[in-house]
Amino acid sequence: MRNEKEARVGVERRHGVQAIARAAAVLRALERAPEGLGLGEIAAATELPKSTAHRIVAALAEEDLVAQAADGRVRLGGGIARLGAASRDALAERLRPVLLDLRRQLDETVDLAVLDGASVRFVDQVPAPQRLRAMSSVGEVFPLHCTANGKALLAAMPEPQAAALLPKRLARFTAHTIGSRDELFAELAQVRRRGVAFDREEHTEGICAVGVAIPGAAEPVLAALSVPVPTQRFRGNERQLAAAVREAAAAAESLNAG
Repeated sequence: MRNEKEARVGVERRHGVQAIARAAAVLRALERAPEGLGLGEIAAATELPKSTAHRIVAALAEEDLVAQAADGRVRLGGGIARLGAASRDALAERLRPVLLDLRRQLDETVDLAVLDGASVRFVDQVPAPQRLRAMSSVGEVFPLHCTANGKALLAAMPEPQAAALLPKRLARFTAHTIGSRDELFAELAQVRRRGVAFDREEHTEGICAVGVAIPGAAEPVLAALSVPVPTQRFRGNERQLAAAVREAAAAAESLNAG
């Protein structure tokens, strides 16, 4: 009798794990398709029977994790955004000591950012104590291809994943913006080798930056630290800035691991 009960519990546990894995596969497919997917497309993307995909979507919709539009296409729901916001708040609180230490060391603005769809979103900032300083607003979204934190995040991903996030034509913001995907991927290879990414007036004239990705415990990359600096204080100090940000990112990785 006991063996039968244990066997039944084991089967139920396996079925529960399988259901979670299938739901996660659906959510990942929708993450890659911000325009939404039809049920048939979800089934194809997850290699699930359409009836199974339909049941999973219905269950996720009840929890507001997905939403189905009038045209029938399914998109990520508001519950995902709320979970993401809670996670970002917890991350910012956990890593704030690292940002403060780095700001004290460099006397420059320090930013913490995360991947948000096909963009990079600032989730925390410690401003420089100087009148001439680089500033961005917490919550603001920036492109990936022309920012130090964005390029650091792209370089930390497998190349196919990075390619899927980038538009076919890269928008130019200044005369220094990289406008070719091939040129960008060549630079991302350099970022992987040296462990640090640079923005040399590629997003904003007069502002340069250095950024380093922070690996996560459960994900290949969790976030990125960056230090934006007025160009006149950046030139000649790239190595010092890069070394300090790399060291801070290593400290942040240790906090995440702990």
